[in-house]
Amino acid sequence: MDQDKFNTSYVIRISMVSALGGLLFGYDWVVIGGAKPFYELFFGIADSAALKGWAMSSALVGCLLGAITSGFLSDRWGRKKLLIMAALLFIVSAVGTGAANSFNGFIFYRILGGISIGLASNLSPMYIAEVTPARFRGGFVSINQLTIVIGILMAQIANYLIANPVGETDTSAQILDSWNGQWGWRWMFWAENVPALIFFILMWTVPRSPRWLVTKGKIEEAKNILKKIGGSGYASGSLSDIQYSIKMDAEHTPAGSKDIFQKKYIKIVVIGIVLAAFQQWSGINIIFNYAEEIFTAAGYGVNDILFNIVITGLINLIFTVIAMFTVDKWGRKPLLTFGALSLAITYIIMGSLYFLEFQGLPLLILVLVGIACYAMSLAPVTWVVLSEIFPTRIRGKAMSFATVSLWSASFLLTYSFPILNDFIGASGTFWLYALICISGWFYIKRNLVETKGKSLEAIELELLGEVVEEDDKNKELIKDKLEV
Repeated sequence: MDQDKFNTSYVIRISMVSALGGLLFGYDWVVIGGAKPFYELFFGIADSAALKGWAMSSALVGCLLGAITSGFLSDRWGRKKLLIMAALLFIVSAVGTGAANSFNGFIFYRILGGISIGLASNLSPMYIAEVTPARFRGGFVSINQLTIVIGILMAQIANYLIANPVGETDTSAQILDSWNGQWGWRWMFWAENVPALIFFILMWTVPRSPRWLVTKGKIEEAKNILKKIGGSGYASGSLSDIQYSIKMDAEHTPAGSKDIFQKKYIKIVVIGIVLAAFQQWSGINIIFNYAEEIFTAAGYGVNDILFNIVITGLINLIFTVIAMFTVDKWGRKPLLTFGALSLAITYIIMGSLYFLEFQGLPLLILVLVGIACYAMSLAPVTWVVLSEIFPTRIRGKAMSFATVSLWSASFLLTYSFPILNDFIGASGTFWLYALICISGWFYIKRNLVETKGKSLEAIELELLGEVVEEDDKNKELIKDKLEV
């Protein structure tokens, strides 16, 4: 089908609105890193590695809850309603976290914010994948990663602008009694309400997912949405593909059975779970969450750390944009293997520099190289692959399993870093991440199929083994299903 027939402005608009969930994910996820030096003093936890790890990772408990519930709730109520709920939770958590006067209250609202992150991280890329034509679906799903990165950068800039400069000789007691220690860290969280309110309002204007509508028997509504996306021909063809895939699954799966544990699905689900966990265990998010420790070990002070964090956010944004233009040209698998291998090499060198007690610019450059490699590979492409590989019948549940895997891995990563850093040092920690990246490279090379340029239904047929050969009997069917 000619790309010019697609209503690209409409697809961009509804994708951008959905992707605001990613922006809030990024902001909420990273804002705590800039507030960290100040709320730790306010709550008196600066000397406890365990409590510092709990404060930083507590949101991930909420992420797990959000991810666990998002699968069956999105299959029941739809992607749109849950994204509206996520927007509301972002607002409540931002207000509550900034207003907290006790450590337990702070933790409660961080967990609540984590629930909204878990919902948005699951549903925003899924929704975009389900409304986007196959030919440029990778780029559109990457919009969600772009908004995550923009959210990260927004949080980093907000933290930098809100915090007052800290004197090099200021004591912990002086910082605690300052604007930063009493109010600055609160406004860092409260600033999230601006994009959260915009997301909440705009989500009411987008249509429901046509693929979800078909599973609920709302054929006419789904057809009208598909027609608005690509015209009558596209609507008829897409509707036929969706109905075919649902019918195929229904014929091969007994009603009421636990679909996700069926033998034909389990390999696909495992691939999704491993990829999701690997995206986190590749280690780069530690730089965003524990920038203070990493840059302090590299010899930087508080003011330089906040500035360096903004630089990392800019690099993250630039290379995410590059990924958007390469994911549908280079393919998913090549970018993922590139990311795994390049991060492994970067971590080996970083660990060596920490071991040899290098400080300053060389480590900052390596941090930026690692972020650049991650931003154009594992960060966006993992979400693209997860939004593509799961069959329609189990997509909501399987995406939930993968997202639970991602946030479980993220919790272990975030909670364990200060403990590992104390136990084996920065050098040993980054060498450990290098080993994980090498293992991930082998797994991706062996198990992942390329999904570039294929419709969701064609990917489903291929992964489930329905398309094995083009004999005369099924030649036309295969041609139709693989056509993009």
